[in-house]
Amino acid sequence: MDRGLHFTFCVIATTLLLRESSQTGEKNDPKMLAASKTDFVLLYKEGLPMLTVTTILEDPYVMVRSAELEGYCIDLLKALAAMLHFSYKVKVVGDGQYGAVSSSGNWTGMIGEILRQEADMAVAPLTITSAREEVVSFTTPFLQTGIGILLRKDTVSPEMSFFHFLAPFSKETWTGLLFAYVLTCFCLFLVARLSPCEWNEPKNEENHFTFLNSLWFGAGALALQGVTPRPKAFSVRVIAAVWWLFTITLLAAYIANFTVLLSSGSEQLPIQTFEDLVKQRKLEFGTLDGSSTFYFFKNSKNPIHQMIYEYMDKRREHVLVKTYQEAVQRVMESNYAFIGESISQDLAAARHCNLIRAPEVIGARGFGIATTQASPWTKQLSVAILKLRESGDLDYLRNKWWETSCLQQSRDRWSPLQPQALGGLFLTLAVGLALGVIAAVVELSNKSRHAAGHVKKSCCSVFVEEMCARLRIKENTRQSQETSGRANA
Repeated sequence: MDRGLHFTFCVIATTLLLRESSQTGEKNDPKMLAASKTDFVLLYKEGLPMLTVTTILEDPYVMVRSAELEGYCIDLLKALAAMLHFSYKVKVVGDGQYGAVSSSGNWTGMIGEILRQEADMAVAPLTITSAREEVVSFTTPFLQTGIGILLRKDTVSPEMSFFHFLAPFSKETWTGLLFAYVLTCFCLFLVARLSPCEWNEPKNEENHFTFLNSLWFGAGALALQGVTPRPKAFSVRVIAAVWWLFTITLLAAYIANFTVLLSSGSEQLPIQTFEDLVKQRKLEFGTLDGSSTFYFFKNSKNPIHQMIYEYMDKRREHVLVKTYQEAVQRVMESNYAFIGESISQDLAAARHCNLIRAPEVIGARGFGIATTQASPWTKQLSVAILKLRESGDLDYLRNKWWETSCLQQSRDRWSPLQPQALGGLFLTLAVGLALGVIAAVVELSNKSRHAAGHVKKSCCSVFVEEMCARLRIKENTRQSQETSGRANA
């Protein structure tokens, strides 16, 4: 009998040792570690109600670091527990799904666990939809988002056009610059003829500032090159100096904007909208299988959205991904565009500097906390979320977990320089041209006043005669009279 008991005891002890050894091996295996650690008791205080919270592993909402959970949703849960005084236990959703209706009619993912009362609430990047709202209750959204397109920069880099050097300025700006150039050259031509300091004897001297020479002088200033003729009169020099100032500032603005144009790489993405995505043939595109984004396109009546759904549905096995991490990896490694939550795509672009989100965002929506429909916590959680938003705590968490190490300019939207940005420069040029013309008239009037004293004529008549002689008005009149007389003869 004693031997039988001794043998039984040895068998039991050996079995327990082998089982413990097997469990130890599983715990040391990294693959088994992630699978076994689905329950994390993060906060427990005696006397407070214990709530079971289901979530999903997604960066930066919920992440495993040193066998502990951390992330945006964990920080949010801690703040809510402190405000509403409850303890909680967090478990990772078993099937790794957010929540959708399966072929059998049952809900999967976190929504399914709440319906089966396996969890009291779901704190995760869970999109509020009408279908989910029919079976569970949602709080006020703690994050606002939409549907965007995540791309890799080198797959969407546009080919440089032949006239790409004109891109730094808008068409309106180039038109204004051409008008300013022609007007300045005409003012140079006019002032050089009116000023006696530049052209003293119209009958005996040749005026070097012809209209063609004036155009050449203005073009030389644009190229920062000194060209002849060189101005001598004060009035001509005023216009020349203002034009030089205009061209130097203009070239500085052009070079600065052209540098940003070449370095940004996101100024003119060929895929700006979902319509652009459908029309192109270079990139495949898809979304998370069973996600709210997939069903958004399925239920949408928009023709473009229907085309996107049909494309994804026909290639379901090839373009739909299981996890968000798989989607980001596929975008980085292949010609693939991921359609998903814009706020998550902003995070991917912040973490991976070779990724970018297209400008268009559709389907404005929010992330909320899901509870059972009869839960007394729904309203309390909504009020607590509103208080956190009003106090700025939600903005703090957003900035904390979406911090980027990429250059800020890679997220800036480049645009051509508009005329409004150069308004002060155009105004300065206009004032300078006006001062030059006034100075030329003053110079001519001074000469006319001195000449009137010698010939004993009125200053106005001498001024008019001098003006006509410099503009060749009399000569043209005489030539026309002679031509008409010959015609009559």
